[in-house]
Formats: sequence, C-alpha cells, structure tokens
Amino acid sequence: MRIVNLNPNPGSGARLVGYLHDIEKESMGNRLERPCVVICPGGGFEMLSPREADPPAAAFFAKGYHVFTLYYSIREDASELRPVMDISLAIGKIRENAAEWGIIPNKIAVCGFSAGGYVAASSGTLWDHSKLQEATGGKGEQGRPDAMVLCYPVITAGEFAHRGSIERLGPGWNEAEREAAFSLEKQVTASTPPAFLWHTVEDAAVPVENSMLFASALRRAGVPFECHLYQNGRHGMSMCSTEVGDPDDHLATWFPLCLEWLGRQFAFEY
Repeated sequence: MRIVNLNPNPGSGARLVGYLHDIEKESMGNRLERPCVVICPGGGFEMLSPREADPPAAAFFAKGYHVFTLYYSIREDASELRPVMDISLAIGKIRENAAEWGIIPNKIAVCGFSAGGYVAASSGTLWDHSKLQEATGGKGEQGRPDAMVLCYPVITAGEFAHRGSIERLGPGWNEAEREAAFSLEKQVTASTPPAFLWHTVEDAAVPVENSMLFASALRRAGVPFECHLYQNGRHGMSMCSTEVGDPDDHLATWFPLCLEWLGRQFAFEY
C-alpha cells in the first residue's frame, strides 16, 4: 500500500490522505487501474469524526478500491464555500494524478457522512458554481464525481435543516438567504451524478427528510439513485460495527448494498 498526503486547496488548510493499492504488473495485471472512493467524515462542520474516516476507508480499501479521506474545512473556515472547493479541487487533483496512481479517472465516487454528506453531495450539485469555475480556471467539471454515496446526509437548509451545519456554512446570513443558497435539493439537475443514499427514520439530529428531499429531486431530474430508509437507529452509525461502537447487523447491510450498487455503476467486481 502507498500513502499520499497533500493539500488539495491552496486557499484552505484541507488535507487529502490517500490509500493506494500497489500496482503489481506481474502478479495482478488485471488490477493496473481501479476505481476510487473519496471519504468525507461528518461532524457538523465543528469537528471531523474519526469513526467516519478510517473505518469506512478501510472497508472500501478491503474491497479493492483506492481510497482517499478528505479532511475538509470546518468551524470558521467552513464559510465562503470552502468545504465545497476542498472536495472539488480534491477530485480534480485525483484525476490529474490518475495515471500515476492507477485510478480510473471516470470512476471516482464520493462517500460522505452527515455534514460530510453535504460536502459530498455538493460536489455533485455545485460543480459548475461560479466560485468553483473561478478556482479551477473554468474546469469545474474536473471536480464532479461519477457517483455519490450519501450516508444520513445534511442536504437541506429549509424546514428539516441541521441548523448547526447550515449556520457554519453561512454565518451572519438570514434564514431565507441560507435556504436559497445551501439547499442542495434545489440544485439537482440532469447533470448530477447517480447517488446511493441511506438514512434511519429515527434520526433525531439530521431528519430523514434530508435524504427524502434529495431522492425526490433526483427522481424529478431523471438521475439514477437508490435510497434505503431503515426504521430504527440513531444518527451517526457509520459502519454500524463493533469497531465504531455501534454494532447493528441490520443497519450494517447498507455497506454490502452500497458495494453492489457502486460495483454496477463502475462495472467493478472484487
């Protein structure tokens, strides 16, 4: 395994850590290139949850994917769309180095949890935003992922918003301004990449309506998606395993379901 560590966005303190499979031309010639998953941990833009960073990264790596974890801008640095720029520039950096790192450039997925789900979803809905176009020299499409995995994501700035996250994105803005600017369900178009979503109906922190609103927007735009809503379970279950302190065999089915869905999107088998 090779590890890379870099800052994808010169305008922030973001960090992108990559875990790359070794390229074995002789013994594994069928795996000279692989798809890639970029993990965005949650934390309400106040912190970055370790239980939503290494555990999912290790799980995707074990199934044959190259994996990156993005430690994006938080707290006061989360304003001015910095987390969105962090993820978009990170994807662009991965594509830029795809040949060297053995990554299939049109098979890059993002996987975000909670507030990290907002960051991941924004890469698929705001990739053509004027700020991103300016930051990338008009190459915002380089930061668009090919698939999105959204785990109990923060999506809306409206009635069912996770207020703490949205306030971090737009400090000093009024409610109407935040709702107009940061409700990602209102930014979905036919150019939004396919998505896999999962959420628990009991989630008391980020209401399940966040996933439902996004799924409805994807449906209206004709974007392929899969959405799994589990009746029970609290917010922030991550891999739903003993490793993260929340073992739940039923909720843990989200990961094999996700692998099957993503494998079909990318025509990738492990």
